[in-house]
Amino acid sequence: MACTTILIGKHASYDGSTIIARNEDSPSGQFEPKRMDVVLPADQPRVYKSVESHLTIELPEEPMRYTSVPDALPGHGIWAAAGFNERNVAMTATETITSNERVLGADPLVVYRPARGTEGEEGFEPERPGGIGEEDMVTLVLPYATSARDGVRRLGALLEQYGTYEMNGIAFSDVDEIWWLETIGGHHWIAKRVPDDAYVTMPNQLGIDSFDLADAEGDEREHMASSDLRSWMATHHLDLTLGGSSVGFSGTSTDESAVSSVFNPRHAFGSHSDSDHVYNTPRAWHMQRFLNPSSRWDGPGASFTPESDNIPWARTPERKLTIEDVKYVLSAHYQGTPYDPYGKMGTEATRSMYRPIGINRNGQLAVLQIRPYAPESCRCVQWMAFGSNVFNALVPLYGNVDRMPAYLSNTTERVTTESFYWANRIIAALADARFHENAAHIERYQEAVGAAGHAMLIETDAAVAQANPEQVSDLLAEANDRMVERVQRETDNVLAKVLYTTSCAMKNGFAMSDN
Repeated sequence: MACTTILIGKHASYDGSTIIARNEDSPSGQFEPKRMDVVLPADQPRVYKSVESHLTIELPEEPMRYTSVPDALPGHGIWAAAGFNERNVAMTATETITSNERVLGADPLVVYRPARGTEGEEGFEPERPGGIGEEDMVTLVLPYATSARDGVRRLGALLEQYGTYEMNGIAFSDVDEIWWLETIGGHHWIAKRVPDDAYVTMPNQLGIDSFDLADAEGDEREHMASSDLRSWMATHHLDLTLGGSSVGFSGTSTDESAVSSVFNPRHAFGSHSDSDHVYNTPRAWHMQRFLNPSSRWDGPGASFTPESDNIPWARTPERKLTIEDVKYVLSAHYQGTPYDPYGKMGTEATRSMYRPIGINRNGQLAVLQIRPYAPESCRCVQWMAFGSNVFNALVPLYGNVDRMPAYLSNTTERVTTESFYWANRIIAALADARFHENAAHIERYQEAVGAAGHAMLIETDAAVAQANPEQVSDLLAEANDRMVERVQRETDNVLAKVLYTTSCAMKNGFAMSDN
């Protein structure tokens, strides 16, 4: 799916937390309803079968409880998206990324193939399952990961065993580390630790721009990879580093020393297409333009433009970053530039030139924060928003609970304002129609919910410090309930305001009245 990700190391965040966050966006022309849930160990399958690829996988017998943001409508898989497990490990999956023909020729994707012919007759070929993909990864990995590194290792082993039918990026975090894994072809993968003092921007294309293969093959301090990556790269001439050896084909192997120990995966495994310059690179440009404003982003002397292929994967921000910064960049629509679809700068052509981050088909935003100063029992906070991020608000929810409030978990096919997902979809459609008239309503809504959220965390953390450990989970669930009750009131209130404002601007309005 089309998504946008930001990762923030613990020394780059405002409170020492590790923070990983991702928009989950539906494909063009689709709006996939989402809900939030808690999966208890008894409800985790022991034999998993994917809908997309018809792949069956036996799972371990001892899963952990975890939060999940699955698709609300049954019939096409779980798509659990993001969550925490009870060991305070977070995972968000996936960011759809890009590749190139050389990689996909050297290690083809493992795509489901239906049965051919009639069983029992000559020429019949049974179905061939595909690999794992976005539908599956959180369900297959998060309930069993004991750390961010362990999550990388488990997913890497599954990729090597079963393969994948798509290119994806996946984030893992714990209280100390953030890791980013990118799939390479059908069975290969690389993973890199996010520097503690940096943030990472990921806009639907292969992102890692420097990789230490020697570290991945040795101590794995900051890099991990599939075990045969060097030999596979050598065999298929994938390292594009200048100054390296030029190796010719000899028998069935090539010289592994031809592969540079430090190379650029974006060159080797990624894409540099014209569509990247419309769909992907502008999003990284705008996020980093906001987070590092002193760099030159505009004009003839700009260090980077919206169409630059070399925008850094990770960089140190100019100040520490907050939850509100995450929400702003993952809601962005090129404010302050000629590319803003709601703006007055530029021309009609420039205002529709690039794909916004805050787009109509945002389905959900999960911001996964792990706070080192909080007790382990309440360390994880899953900030959630549904619908188009330009018009919604982030709600903090404690992860160490056995249930989620119905307003978040009751999404069905029926459109109703009793569902947080559907209420936000309605607000966005109404507010978008009269963006400037409704902007103040939306800003006040976002500020009210955000302030209430921070206050709830302060109050509840203090209560946890005084509570019996056996009561903490219930205490957190009750705090979530109170927070969501407040959010529902605020959401109903802003819905009434944008409905009134947009109704007054309807084309069939007429000033004369019979009263």
